[in-house]
Amino acid sequence: MTPDRFFSLLLALQTREVITTAVLAERVGVSVRTVLRDLRWLQEAGFPILVERGRWGGVTLLPGGALDTSRLTPTERDHLVLHGLDDEQRHQLGAGTESRRARAKVAARRHPASSRLPISAVVTTDNRPWFGRDAEGADPSAVVGDVRRGVRLRIRYRRSEDVEPAWQVVDPYGLLAKAGRWYLVADRSGVPRLYALERLVEWRPMRAPRRLRPGTALADVVTELTSRWETSDAVRIHARLAARQLDRARRILGSRLTVRSHEGEEATITVACREIEDVRQLLPFADDLTVTDPPEARDRIRELATRTLRRYD
Repeated sequence: MTPDRFFSLLLALQTREVITTAVLAERVGVSVRTVLRDLRWLQEAGFPILVERGRWGGVTLLPGGALDTSRLTPTERDHLVLHGLDDEQRHQLGAGTESRRARAKVAARRHPASSRLPISAVVTTDNRPWFGRDAEGADPSAVVGDVRRGVRLRIRYRRSEDVEPAWQVVDPYGLLAKAGRWYLVADRSGVPRLYALERLVEWRPMRAPRRLRPGTALADVVTELTSRWETSDAVRIHARLAARQLDRARRILGSRLTVRSHEGEEATITVACREIEDVRQLLPFADDLTVTDPPEARDRIRELATRTLRRYD
């Protein structure tokens, strides 16, 4: 969502007690589907917005959601739309001070004890994973500075299967913070890719401007890449798993796990991975899991198990 659309939506919500998504879409100049997506983003950002569907439904900005845009600087307006980041990630971008100042200016006002508490007072977020490692690799605040120059980058990157990092030229769209990790979102030879900053050894801005695909924005590329991992382009690994491990598997594998059948003490599962090497993610289940297909996944996990056994011989 752009800063202009962000503030247009909030200002429109303040003009009427209840407003329909159709009217919002007309005022902002986008489709109803886009408005619904933007409203979800605003809710995730902590704004007390109620969306009721149906003939008599509409969108309401609850008490505590007033916004005084006259008190925000252009920099604060820009940082305010960075929803979904925790304080540590904002600090990593070098945006901690501006973000805190902006959020303080639009914070919910205090109400008498008889009224409901504002959502921002009773809900907090932290998207870092449990037991996450300390930040490694490239500094997000340093990378984002060169990305904002709008030029191509020459990066030295180490893939998981590489022994040594290699140089390559990319056209950056921006950065993505997901599940406690930072990624550089960029095209390489016109093909979209995600580069984990923890594997980014070094980078150098080039003099040539970046060459992005026409009509493609950062959010579009992120949606394209993340949905691809979970759908047709994913490698499907089939296995049998002890039923007592299903809850643990759901916590570890999340939406990548599909339970095909569950009878007695064993379940048949499918795990969506980006590549065969991701079969490593199944090693924590040890002898409670048996990979059945594809053959290359069976071969790889057999090789990994053999190499592990040799270490203890």
